[in-house]
Amino acid sequence: MAYVISDACISCGACAAGCPVNAISEGDSQYVIDADLCTECGACAETCPVGAPSQE
Repeated sequence: MAYVISDACISCGACAAGCPVNAISEGDSQYVIDADLCTECGACAETCPVGAPSQE
């Protein structure tokens, strides 16, 4: 299951910077993860200061 970013996202960009496959981009109100590119490595969850990314 790919990771998703919850409404807790503060749009800091830490998750996007930590993603090794560039699956994360800035959406309209928060960052979003492209499920087709996500390798489920968990790097985004490890770098997020508010714990917004989690597995679906």
